[in-house]
Amino acid sequence: MALSERDLEELRVRAEHLDRLRLPGQVADTAVVRQPVHTVYVPADRFSAATAGQWGQQARCLVRDHGRPPFPDEIVELVLGKLVTEPIEDLRVDFEDGYGRRGDDEEDAHATAAGAALRTSPPAFCGLRCKSLEPDTVLRAARTLDAFLTALGPPPDGFVITFPKATSAGHADAAVLLCRQLEHAHGLAEGALRFELQVETPQAILGADGRSPLPEMIVRSHGRLTGLHYGTYDYSTALGVAPAYQSLEHPVADHAKAVMQAAAAGTGVNVADGSTNVIPAGGTEEVHRAWALHARLVRRSLERGIYQGWDLHPGHLVTRWGATFEFFRDGVGEASRRLGHYLGRRTRGHLDEPATARAMARFLLRGLHCGALRPGDVRHPREVLEAL
Repeated sequence: MALSERDLEELRVRAEHLDRLRLPGQVADTAVVRQPVHTVYVPADRFSAATAGQWGQQARCLVRDHGRPPFPDEIVELVLGKLVTEPIEDLRVDFEDGYGRRGDDEEDAHATAAGAALRTSPPAFCGLRCKSLEPDTVLRAARTLDAFLTALGPPPDGFVITFPKATSAGHADAAVLLCRQLEHAHGLAEGALRFELQVETPQAILGADGRSPLPEMIVRSHGRLTGLHYGTYDYSTALGVAPAYQSLEHPVADHAKAVMQAAAAGTGVNVADGSTNVIPAGGTEEVHRAWALHARLVRRSLERGIYQGWDLHPGHLVTRWGATFEFFRDGVGEASRRLGHYLGRRTRGHLDEPATARAMARFLLRGLHCGALRPGDVRHPREVLEAL
């Protein structure tokens, strides 16, 4: 070689600084852990240990009373089964916009009752949304979290705190500090409390210096950040979008979520879409119109690589599961076939690269995680998919 050992060592040292972002406590870029397909927000004063089952029952009653939703029979049967076994994957007890402002004694009581109720039957993923860490509500947020954790005890696996209206990297600093304080006060291990930040303001997408603060938020969360959640209506209102046009598919929403996806890529931080305020209620025509809208929005997000969203009404469960199951079942055949060709080093219609093979494996794993796919639907063992 013409290059000297000194040249190669200098190059190696310089290349060490080019590795992808890796944060303590976060998964590697190649790992695929289960991500809930949705987060259901329930006001704290309406939450009980029976909430998940009640939502599933109400969703099934909508199907009974208004007819089958707009999916093939196979998908509808899967949905009805999911509404019995696991209607809600991720439940968030809400002390913010869905709850409003109450007296301190009333919110304290609701926080204690909600913590005790969640302890009895937590879903796979759960937590609470407190008030913002902004100056006028930060102490109320801390007080609610303290009372909730006192009643809950050691948080179950999948527990997460939602901090709304994050506008700068300073929100991540405050969230980390509060989590550490709560861990110390409640005798929890360092890092036991994790959180997600809601992107509801333009400042969280584009700062005054012309840069997005989201990457710095991720770094300064020190591995505690699990997700960035888009807030449809606060964000749209801040940009002057008229109420009739506020939607998950408005161009300002697409721009914000694209920035969120770019900032979170490769960090293990999930991106979640927001909600629609069009609910399936009223007469049959209104229910089916709302179902059609929600199903389209869910499918749209999935096709754009956003695998989680908010649901605000029991009727949304029908189309959340229907659209999600249909998405994965529509794609399982081609993904399995192309992955088989890639693993067998055969060229059949596509010349797929390693990155595309990983994407197909992740697609299949997500389908298995949520129940859209069964092991028999996928040609490759789970360990093969996880190794890609």
